[in-house]
Amino acid sequence: MGEIKMKGQHLDRLLADSTSTHGASYQHAFERLAESHRGRTATAILPLLRRAAEESLLEFTPADLREQAEAISTGRPYVLRVRVL
Repeated sequence: MGEIKMKGQHLDRLLADSTSTHGASYQHAFERLAESHRGRTATAILPLLRRAAEESLLEFTPADLREQAEAISTGRPYVLRVRVL
């Protein structure tokens, strides 16, 4: 399970919300990668997740991104704890 801390006003960067003025949420990017990259190696998925996090202005640790890539690769659920500051 991963964890990210963020201010409440930045939740739109993470969560899918059609009312957001922020471009693409990380949740949407993660879902698209989970659908299209299941079964591929975590090594191939990792740079795509890193780019999605950067575009969403989120700061995941390298370990969190690796864990997310492995979950996508294997099709396992991924749990992310969000702490709102």
